Amino acid sequence: MSTATRRLTTAQALVRFLAAQYTERDGVRHRLVAGTWGILGHGNVAGLGQALVEHADVMPYHQGRNEQAMVHAAVAHARQLNRLSTQAVTTSIGPGATNLVTGAALATINRLPVLLLPGDYFASHAADPLLQQLEHPTEADVSVNDTLRPVSRYFDRVTRPEALLASALRAMRVLTDPAETGAVTLALPQDVQAQAYDWPEEFFADRVWRVRRPAPDPSELADAADAIRAAERPLIVAGGGVHHSEAEQALKAFVDATGIPVASTQAGKGALRHDHPADLGGIGHTGTAVSDDLARTADLVIGVGTRYSDFTTASGTLFQHPDVRFLNLNITAFDAHKLAARTLVCDARAGLTALTRALAGHRVTPAYEAEYRAGRARWEEVVRAAYRADDDSAVPTQTQVLGALDAVVGDEDVVINAAGSLPGDLHKLWRARSPRQYHLEYGYSCMGYEIPAALGVQQAAPGTSVWALVGDGTYLMNPTEIVTAVQENLPVKLVLVQNHGYASIGGLSESVGAERFATAYRHRAPDGTFTGAPLPVDLAANAASLGMDVLRAKTVRELREALTAARASDRPTCVYIETDPTPTAPPAEAWWDVPVAEVSTREAAADARTRYESAVADRRHHL
Repeated sequence: MSTATRRLTTAQALVRFLAAQYTERDGVRHRLVAGTWGILGHGNVAGLGQALVEHADVMPYHQGRNEQAMVHAAVAHARQLNRLSTQAVTTSIGPGATNLVTGAALATINRLPVLLLPGDYFASHAADPLLQQLEHPTEADVSVNDTLRPVSRYFDRVTRPEALLASALRAMRVLTDPAETGAVTLALPQDVQAQAYDWPEEFFADRVWRVRRPAPDPSELADAADAIRAAERPLIVAGGGVHHSEAEQALKAFVDATGIPVASTQAGKGALRHDHPADLGGIGHTGTAVSDDLARTADLVIGVGTRYSDFTTASGTLFQHPDVRFLNLNITAFDAHKLAARTLVCDARAGLTALTRALAGHRVTPAYEAEYRAGRARWEEVVRAAYRADDDSAVPTQTQVLGALDAVVGDEDVVINAAGSLPGDLHKLWRARSPRQYHLEYGYSCMGYEIPAALGVQQAAPGTSVWALVGDGTYLMNPTEIVTAVQENLPVKLVLVQNHGYASIGGLSESVGAERFATAYRHRAPDGTFTGAPLPVDLAANAASLGMDVLRAKTVRELREALTAARASDRPTCVYIETDPTPTAPPAEAWWDVPVAEVSTREAAADARTRYESAVADRRHHL
């Protein structure tokens, strides 16, 4: 082993180390940390900031405007590249660091890798307390960065330069482990960032982290095949793990061989192309009628790469067959064991390929195939009706906005959304044409995700048309990365839908007896009610002021023309449309548990409680 060393600061060593890390799967190599997002302050400017200048030749730097948004961009980048590459995010100590928490939670909940590098207090306590330091009366080693512990899959505070040698390697292991990945935090005390150390040259050598595809256990595989053969009405629930494993073709081969239909979660939509005869669309509270009808009568539910959120299970009320059992194929044992399932703990592609071989010659009955194909044909008519605009001169509804976009996007375009009423409409109605076209962040459903996520996806897929669908509520949460898109010359497309309030929560509020209180953007009357005309807020002008080209559309025809022009543009472009609030999306096909006031003097709440008690009675505990 070489005894050669290189004298660098801790921050310089970290940047050089990150630039030499790679992933490899199926013989294809990717750079693990493709770049670093940052906002520099006193907690990182002289350490990581100086290191990024010193080593700009090996580490691209991207200047952000909001720390949470930078994490969103990095996470979206990782998702677009199937978790084989991500980006790092550096912030100063104090509010810059705590602003990372939401993004870190989003990453970990969605099982997506991101590396967080917040500044921290002086390890020596020489300057104590320093500006923005949280003082704890009994624990001197606590800082605001400890808020990142519960939302990180790995956390360390690097209090000496040489501690980085072990910690950096552990961080890379977690980032590249498909069963463990999420947010990884290395908190970096300011003085340690600037300290020099004689680093072994081996630390900077190219290092390849092979992303494993664990095969199924033979006994679990045999049990799984037996369970599928015994089922009369099996149903696959495809989750995000299908995409992360790049298992779409393996899923298609399995479905083509067995005839088992596929319903998808928000993260799994696009696992089958929308026009495949076995694709039933979304499942659960925002699912299609055909998916949810089959889910209620399925005797075997085969979960592939799903964590079974309450939207997927309709809060435990969806799977109602008296003898229903579950078979979960998941790389994470934690998720595989949910719902008292038989388990197949393995990579999604490896597991589906093995199951296809094990079930050679087995197929569902022709009657079952005919049943679900008829159901999907009926649902396609629902989609057409929701998209159809008989009057091109009319103000479009929200579903007609989706119909206009559907007519413009290419097969490889990416459509991004996360929160509001749009996720439900998209899950029911969107016709996903390729594995990465449908990019819904619904594990955390974070308002403000869409615009920065579009930046991360655009960086990961240059030359691809990337669309961020944003309602007025989520736009107001986080529009600042428009400036970054302009600065970085990223030609993202923003579809800004103005309906003057929190439409999704407004509908939910009405259904649970809260009477749409505080969900519209209106003037406030002295009695606390919100009345009158919409607020005189011009979001299109705001987007233009941040540097975007803005196309205003008032009618269906103008909307189609604007979307076409936006797709052809090589600049960040916003299509602004004010929608007709008339509901045109199909209603929910399954329940979602939002507890209702048990007692109330108001009729709306009392009626909602009666409906709630009726619905919750259908909940099952699958044991």
